[in-house]
Parts: sequence; C-alpha cells; structure tokens
Amino acid sequence: MKTLKSTLAVMASLPLVSFASQFNYPHVDGELIVKVRPGSQKSFLADKTLKNVEINRELKSIKGGLFLLKTDQNKSLKSLVDQLQGHPAIEYVEPNFIYTTQVQKNYLKEITGNHFVAGPKATNDPRFGELWGLNNTGSNEPNGSGSGVASADVRALQAWQNYSNGDKQALIAVIDTGVDYNHEDLKSNMWINQAEANGTPGVDDDNNGYVDDIHGYDFANNDGDPMDGHGHGTHCAGTIAATHDNGKGVAGVMAEASIVAIKFLTDSGSGTTADAIEAIDYATTVGVDLMSNSWGGGGESQALKEAIERARDAGIIFTAAAGNSATNNDTRPHYPSNYQVENVISVAAHNAKDQLASFSCYGRNTVHIAAPGRNILSTVKQNGYAVYSGTSMATPHVSGVIGLVLANEGRPSDLAGFRDKLMLTSTPVRAYRGKTKTSGRINAYNLLSDTRPVRNEPNPNNWQAQALSSVIESDHPYANNTSEEWTVSVPGAKYVRVVVKKFELENKWDYLEIVNANGDSIEKISGADEDYRSDYVEGDTVTIRFKSDYSVSKWGFVIDTLEYQTSSNIAAN
Repeated sequence: MKTLKSTLAVMASLPLVSFASQFNYPHVDGELIVKVRPGSQKSFLADKTLKNVEINRELKSIKGGLFLLKTDQNKSLKSLVDQLQGHPAIEYVEPNFIYTTQVQKNYLKEITGNHFVAGPKATNDPRFGELWGLNNTGSNEPNGSGSGVASADVRALQAWQNYSNGDKQALIAVIDTGVDYNHEDLKSNMWINQAEANGTPGVDDDNNGYVDDIHGYDFANNDGDPMDGHGHGTHCAGTIAATHDNGKGVAGVMAEASIVAIKFLTDSGSGTTADAIEAIDYATTVGVDLMSNSWGGGGESQALKEAIERARDAGIIFTAAAGNSATNNDTRPHYPSNYQVENVISVAAHNAKDQLASFSCYGRNTVHIAAPGRNILSTVKQNGYAVYSGTSMATPHVSGVIGLVLANEGRPSDLAGFRDKLMLTSTPVRAYRGKTKTSGRINAYNLLSDTRPVRNEPNPNNWQAQALSSVIESDHPYANNTSEEWTVSVPGAKYVRVVVKKFELENKWDYLEIVNANGDSIEKISGADEDYRSDYVEGDTVTIRFKSDYSVSKWGFVIDTLEYQTSSNIAAN
C-alpha cells in the first residue's frame, strides 16, 4: 500500500489541462478577449510589437480594460496567445466563445389552428389550461401523453392567492435573442426607458452610453432595438410575465413585471462572450433585480465570470439554464450555470410526470433546482404561441417565481442565503436525488411562505470531513480483473459520503461502487475526476468496491476522506 505522500507525488506529476484545450470549445475564429492590467491601457494600445493584430474595440464593461482583438484567421490563435500571455500589460487572454439557446430543437412546435385545452382557468387567458408548469392537472401537457402528475408544477396559484402575482417594480432582464416588445401578451409588461421614449431619436437622452434603448439594447447588432427575430427570448419572457386576464393567449408566472429586453444572441440563436459581457454589464447599469439566462456553451471564461460577479456586487440574481446535453455538470461543466458565484442559480428541467427531462443536464453539487421544462407553451414573435422544451424553458419558470418574491418582499440582501432558501423550500422528489443539490423542484408558495419541507436527506451546506486513518487506493496503474472492497464508518453519523481525491478509470468498464449497510448499490463512479463527492448513504457505514475488467488499465484512484452529517447537522434544514 502506497502512502498518501507518494500518491500525491504521482498526481502532481500528471500533466495539467493546458490553455490550448479552451480552443476545443466553439469560439469565433480569429478573435480573442484580453484584459489589460490597470494603468497599462495606453502602453498596450500604443504597442507596435503586436503584429497582424487589430484591436477591434474596447468592450463596454463597467470596470473597463477589456478588449476584443482580431487577427488573420490563417494565423495560429494559439501562437498569438503565447505571445499575449507573456505581455507585461495583459492580465489574461481567452477565446471569444460562442453560446447558444438552450432549447431542444426536436421539441420546437408552432401551434396553429385547434389547440388542446384542459384544466381550470385561474385567469381568463384562453390557453391557461395548457400551462401545466403553472397548474398541472395530470392531463394538460401540450403534445403530451396526458399522464402527468397533478400538482407537479411551480405552485403558482397558491402563491398568487396568498401572496403576490407580481409588480411592475420588479425589473427583470431577459438576456437572450431579444423580446418581441409589441407582442399582444407582453407589451404591457415591457420596461420603458422614459428618458429615451420621450427623447430625441438618435440621441443618448439619459447619458448612459446607449442610444434609443427604450425597451433594452441589442448587442448582437449594436443598436437600441432588441426586437426578437428568433422567438426564443420572447418565449422565455412569456413564461416569466405574459399578461394575465387580457383575454389573449397565455399567462406568465407573474401577472405584472417590467421586462428589460437585452439581445446578444442573434436571430440564428447564437452569440459571443464579448457581447454577453456587454449585455450583463448593461443590465447591471440599468439596475435590474434579476437576470434570466437561457443560454450556454463555450469553455470557462474569466471575463464572463467577472461580469456576473459585478452583477452579484450590485445585488442582482442570475438564473442560468443547466444545459441540454443530459450530462453531469459536476464532471462536465456547463457555462454560465457552473460559475461558482453566489448570485448564480442553475436550473434543470423536469417534465409533467415529475421526472428529470431526458435532455436535462444535472449535478448533485452544481445544479440548484429543477423546474418545468418540457412541452412548455408560451409566447413567440409576431403575436405567436408555441410549445418549446429545454432548460431554457425551466429557467424562466424559476425567474418568474423569484420575481414574485421581488414583488412581495423586494431584493434579498443575502444572495447566497436566498439561494439556500430557494433550495430548502423546494419540493423534495426522489426522482431528483443526485440530480440537484436538495433533490427538489421549485415551489413558489413554499418560497414565499418560507415553508421548508422535512427532508429525509442531508443539508447540502452542513457536511463535515473526517480523514481516513488509512488511505484507500489502487495500484497505479491498477491490474486487470481486480475486485476489492473496503468498509469504513463514522460512528454516530446519519449520512456518509466518500470523497475521491482523484480517479482515472476506464469509463463505463472499470468503476468504484458505493454500497450502503444493506448491500444496496448507491452509485457507480467511472471515468476521471478530482475531489469527487459520491452520493450519500444513510447510516454511519459505507462500503467501497472497486472492479476492473480484463482490458484497459488506467491510473486508478485514491480516497483519503469521508464526509458526514449527524442528526444535529440536519436540523439546520
């Protein structure tokens, strides 16, 4: 058995992920984002050594110092990055990633002619009965099988009846493909910048640096008209705040709100990091209370994270779609939903049967909440209505529910505490165990009333660590046809989980298995990761099994820590 010291030495000798791997993600050819160090802007702009590089523009960033560079597409971006990373004026450099809407194209269904109507009408909007995400009767899913789970919705009716159905003072940015601000079901809930609406066309009447931003701004085309030519952003806006009781179309989670239309995704549904940063900083400057973000892609961007942090520092909540690749965000990050910033709320999608949607990403440690996201009817461009599916559709359900809180209580002062409250007031459902942080789906009534269901599960914030007296590890590399087993415990614990310091196993064929005291398999761990936290077992004892097949052998694994909770920890739920 190797010592922990020798094992960590082996780990340290393994190659780190290089910056070049960032170029494996979709990005704009020939473009880079650079951040210039404070006080170095003039010397950077005057530098003549940066050959074949054009400074396209300085981004409209609150803090400044961000530039978009362009170069000949035939020149290697990677070699240019090497040059720029060594430049004394530059803090960091990264690709200009490409992001897309998080909607499932297979589920894009325009509705014309006769449509399905079922369920009670809490409003006089003719298609309210199709909004299972607001009021699931068990048989009112558009295009569905009619076998849903009654009450598997956001509990909107109960929230409206007892607390609030919205307020114009709640300022919500939909950062997306724009919004059809003339839509019959949205125009009464669109934000109006009165200084620009009553000002002179072509003039920045409010001196905020943006001309004619009456309803928001278009960063894809750099103008003051964020009209949606795609439909996605309008669909998201309708779920948040389609007008109630106007005798038309649908109803949003909120009857009243002020929607700020911010376009950075083009009419084809894609956009870039540079434009996303400007969109987020614009929303921060406007002073919105919440940003709803149904988009994702690309690699990890420090510049984008910093924009989200600026929103956090201004007290703004940032909801984000968890993604549609049906993968684990704990091991395969999805951005921006994976940024570990206190205002980010990552949203998975569930269906009308109260199951995680087949396409939805998930993550026991990185996805906060589930919400209705399959077969969702809402507004689209040109006074249309359509059924879409995706974590794009789940995110505005959460944004709308948070909007009800904003209308009823105002902005939360503690964003991390509010996110915890959102999770701990969610409805716990076994189908989401291991998929979201508290196995829960959003519950508007519980959130507004601060009702916290009893959860027969750990509190995600109260884990304590205990080092193992003897490190559990494989040989490096491990042998074929291995079968080993270890049983460890934390006396008095109610829940225990395993922290795998590092593992590299043949994916799907070789695995670590987590087993409870009854011999039930809780989880199988395969592939590669570091500092991985297993699913929990109930009780104070856990068995760890390792099995390999007859073929490929990889580095192996090392386990040095257990995490646990006692009954007193869980009481904090």
